[in-house]
Order: sequence, then C-alpha cells, then structure tokens
Amino acid sequence: MKDIAHHLLDIAQNSISAGASIITIKLTVTPQSISAGNQNESSENGLKNVLVCEIIDNGRGMDPDFCRKVLDPFETTRKTRNVGLGLPLLKQSCELAGGALFIDSVPFKGTTVKAQFDVDSIDRLPLGDVAGTVRMLVMANPEITWNIKLYSSGKEFDLNTYDIKQYLDDVPLDNYEVLAWIEQKINEGIREVFGGVLDEIS
Repeated sequence: MKDIAHHLLDIAQNSISAGASIITIKLTVTPQSISAGNQNESSENGLKNVLVCEIIDNGRGMDPDFCRKVLDPFETTRKTRNVGLGLPLLKQSCELAGGALFIDSVPFKGTTVKAQFDVDSIDRLPLGDVAGTVRMLVMANPEITWNIKLYSSGKEFDLNTYDIKQYLDDVPLDNYEVLAWIEQKINEGIREVFGGVLDEIS
C-alpha cells in the first residue's frame, strides 16, 4: 500500500462485503500528549499531531474471537484468496509511523477501524488521492450512504451522499457530473482542513 487512500479503499471494501448500508470515512488531525522522554524540537510543548483515520460501518460485524484474529494475514473470510493482508499491512503502516491500529466490532451492529499515524513521522504514508478513492467507491456502490468527515484545528468538512440524493431527484448518484462534483468538493475540503497541517497538502 503506497498511501493512506489505498488503505481506506481496502477497508471500505471489507465494509461493503460485510453488507454495510452506511459507511463513514473520518479523517482527523488532533494534538496528542507524548511522554517527556520522547519530546523533540518539534514537540517542545509535549504534544504531537496525530492523523486518525476511521472507517465506521453498520455491517454484520465480527464475533470477538475472529476480531482478535483479524490482524493475522492468514485469517480471512474472502474466498478469492487464502491470505488477507489489508488489516495486517495497515497495522504495520501505523506502527512504522509511531501510531497504532484499533478495531471495535459488534456482531450485527457494525465495525470501526481506527488507524493512527504520527503526522511528523518520516515513515508516515502520504494521504494519497482520498477524493478519487471516494469517487470510485460511490460510483461502484451508489446505493450505500457515504459520510465523509474531515476535522483539524477547528476546521471541518462534511459530505453525506444521502443529503446529495435528496437534491438530485431523478439524477443518479453515479452520474458522471455528480461524481466529478463529489470529487471536487472533497478535494476542496481536504485543502481547506489539512492545508498547512499535512505537508503533502498545498
């Protein structure tokens, strides 16, 4: 996985396979306290910025035993391959960037995958094309309600495809112009919320 957007796509596809009808992709940059022994020149106030990526779905969830095993690359429910690498690779990406991966799942209620990355870590993956990824997901699954939420330093952006559908009347969500508008709006939101916060966002 070369960027965070690819991880988001992989996890979202898991949510789709789990029968989710509502999927939220939430990206937040928030300050987090660090231990005094780990402070450096860029964190003299004892805080570091953490990028938190969450995918929250209302799919069928996982039982506790499988949830404990899900980070094992040889545990998978997919029939197309014997090895499921998505979550183990995401866990590795988080830990390389000074973060961690958390999974909370309740059978028949849904799953939350939360990935944390130290923003300033040299090993943090770049954000990647999140807007293009969402466009692809909406195009392939227009029946699903997609919530896109971005937060940082008092700035926020929200896009909900259910609300968009209410304005479209008979125009389908996977219409080319609608998809292009969604992609444009998310790109604008990323620049507004994360510009100057994440180095890769101009």
